[in-house]
Amino acid sequence: MEKILVVCVGNICRSVIGERILRDRLPARFTVESAGIGALAGHSADEDASTVAAEHGVDLGGHIARQFSADIGREFDLILALEPGHKRVIGETASELSGRVMLLDQWVGAKGIADPYQKDLAFHQKTFEEVSNAVDQWVKRLNPEARS
Repeated sequence: MEKILVVCVGNICRSVIGERILRDRLPARFTVESAGIGALAGHSADEDASTVAAEHGVDLGGHIARQFSADIGREFDLILALEPGHKRVIGETASELSGRVMLLDQWVGAKGIADPYQKDLAFHQKTFEEVSNAVDQWVKRLNPEARS
């Protein structure tokens, strides 16, 4: 499972943060991208999400939001959704992908991570921390040699 897609709604906050953190923490052999089930296609990362990410050393620069599609989903071994509803939508869009979809926070509660869009910076900070914590758990599972 070396091709990973992170999916939220707009693809300008949570999924791009998850994408960039995963890229930073996984070896180069992994391909990590993101998309949104209701993407603000063509938009850059949210300004507040970018500010908080930068405070943690994560650069969201150059991101361009894109709409999730079955064709995009088929390119990936693992699709990490930010909320249970996103898993449902992906399954409805392309039922053959259902077995590839898991929650980003699968190993830390599996309740989903709330959308910070148009919320205050404190909410964005909390979201960043939740995404980062969830990513750490995936990195341990996807890259076992890093555990030693």
